[in-house]
Amino acid sequence: MTDLILLHGFTGSSTAWSPAVVDALASARGAPVLVDLPGHGRHAGDVAPWRFTPDAITAEIWRHAHHDPVDLVGYSMGGRLALGFAMTYPERVRRLVLESASPGLETDDERAARRASDEELAERLETEGIEAFVDHWEAHPLFESQKALPSEVRTAHRAGRLRNDARSLAAALRGLGTGALPSYWSALATCRVPTLLVTGELDTAYVEIGRRMQERMPAGRLVVVPGAGHAVHLERPHAWVEAVVEFLA
Repeated sequence: MTDLILLHGFTGSSTAWSPAVVDALASARGAPVLVDLPGHGRHAGDVAPWRFTPDAITAEIWRHAHHDPVDLVGYSMGGRLALGFAMTYPERVRRLVLESASPGLETDDERAARRASDEELAERLETEGIEAFVDHWEAHPLFESQKALPSEVRTAHRAGRLRNDARSLAAALRGLGTGALPSYWSALATCRVPTLLVTGELDTAYVEIGRRMQERMPAGRLVVVPGAGHAVHLERPHAWVEAVVEFLA
């Protein structure tokens, strides 16, 4: 059976995929492989720049894969990295699921501005520490809809973020942030990998990004989940699982 590999978002880890999501995927098609991205989860403490590169992501994916090709699922930052892998090695990806992810920024000026913004965040991490940064990060409008989640869900999600290391997250911003990665907008038309684009209805910016991506991708399909924000798998896990399992079947 084709391996199913899941890549989490920035400040997350392999534990950010809830047991309900993991168990549902396992029941439908076998246990997924949960990867900790560089600087996150069990890789907290990594700061060497070479670990925060597309080549390092490729090595991490193949370290966990036992079959070729793989089914690849990525959320937010993990989605950007999953898309980059699929664009570089299309023959090694059977199906691709991108949740609240973008192909990057289209212009050099936009990427330069994002690198400067990410550098400010990285310095904030290094000077203020992980708890102050998580407070700042969770106050971002992107995560406003998560305030409606049950308190135990929010507490568990926050605890996972706090288990990360400030210096490692800073390194991830510098090496794997949107401004540091290439833009794939102009190359989307060449992507023949069947791709499911999942966005939350309340996350209007990424709904628009998803629509633009679908228009350009020959094998792209967009699902907009009602009542969900940026983290669809966290906010509407049953709808997320239903869409993903149907697509991967």
